[in-house]
Amino acid sequence: MEILAVFLVGLCCVLQSSGIEVEALENNGCQNFQPHTVMMQEKQSYRTSFHFQPPRNWLNDPNGPMWYKGVYHLFYQYNPYGALFGDFMIWAHSVSYDLINWIHLNHALCPTEPYDINSCWSGSATILPGKGPVILYTGIDANHCQVQNMAMPKNLSDPFLEEWIKFAQNPIMTPPDGVEGNNFRDPTTAWLSHDGKWSVIIGSWNNNQGMAILYRSEDFFNWTKYQDPLYSTERTGMWECPDFYPVSVNSTDGVDTSVLNAGVKHVMKASFNSHDYYMIGTYVPEIEKYIPDNDFTGTGMDLRYDHGKFYASKTFFDSVKNRRILWGWVNESDSIEDDMDKGWSGLQSIPRHIWLDRSGKQLVQWPIEEINKLHGKKVSFLDKKIDSESIFEVEGITAAQMWRLFLSCQNCKRLSS
Repeated sequence: MEILAVFLVGLCCVLQSSGIEVEALENNGCQNFQPHTVMMQEKQSYRTSFHFQPPRNWLNDPNGPMWYKGVYHLFYQYNPYGALFGDFMIWAHSVSYDLINWIHLNHALCPTEPYDINSCWSGSATILPGKGPVILYTGIDANHCQVQNMAMPKNLSDPFLEEWIKFAQNPIMTPPDGVEGNNFRDPTTAWLSHDGKWSVIIGSWNNNQGMAILYRSEDFFNWTKYQDPLYSTERTGMWECPDFYPVSVNSTDGVDTSVLNAGVKHVMKASFNSHDYYMIGTYVPEIEKYIPDNDFTGTGMDLRYDHGKFYASKTFFDSVKNRRILWGWVNESDSIEDDMDKGWSGLQSIPRHIWLDRSGKQLVQWPIEEINKLHGKKVSFLDKKIDSESIFEVEGITAAQMWRLFLSCQNCKRLSS
């Protein structure tokens, strides 16, 4: 069999495979830790080299991503006690200057109070003009009911925002009449509306409808449920991790979550049935309604961010580079026994720049430009015929990289034949 080396032209850049050093933390519940350096690949089997992962244990939903004082922040659901989802879930916290290399900090939110004593579940971060970031999150209270809580940084001058203080009047939202206590979770990033009030939606399920329950506030502390959901439908399951944000109709640039004008459409996203689905439509604040261009149908025609492992995603507006960035949880397909043996489970997707397609009918995604930092040496050659059973040494890449490229070339060859 002959393999034409021209297939290798596609190898313009090779991802480095030596691994990334990270500051890891001794894992002891929610106590403060002293960091030490580890090489993750040497400690635990099958870890990825480039996707975001904590040093060990279970990870799921990305929470509260944001940029603040020169630093990117990512919070995420985490089990500090093992490689499986647990009864004591927290908000872990990591920071980065480039969205590629991460510093793992002490945990941000842990179950300590009656309103979150059985876990701190997902939520979002909103940066209040002139006041800094605020976290809204779901707590599982002493009665195992889902309630919404708030936390603020202890020190706004700290770019790492290493300490968070829970609001003394938590919970700030409780399940409304008719909504069961286990169907009320995952507050979105809030937006400032046309009348000067803040708005936020909570994922829910009621009367056989998935929905985005709308709450409004004048001061961000006292919230009132709006009379109707911002949007609801019978063609989905329980809405988890909703996301609601504007996208420009004539630019790939992102816009702040509070932007509302004729130059934007709005994306409504919900996680259900193991996938992330979204709609593109129009937000009408005067009547507090979201009007999709095409409603969910409950079929394969519904728009999805990703058709692979991708769930509980969250976007944020990166004001430094005027872009909207998408994170998504990639869960494992391994067995429980395998996850326990590995000592970890779950990772975050490579962050993606996301914008509206020219047609206005769907979104476009692309890995953020910083991913180029992971590219190594350029390795390419042309017009090299490889005879059967001959030996040809390719310098500058590893055997594993060469094998993956070979398989890719074979796939391309089969598809073209």
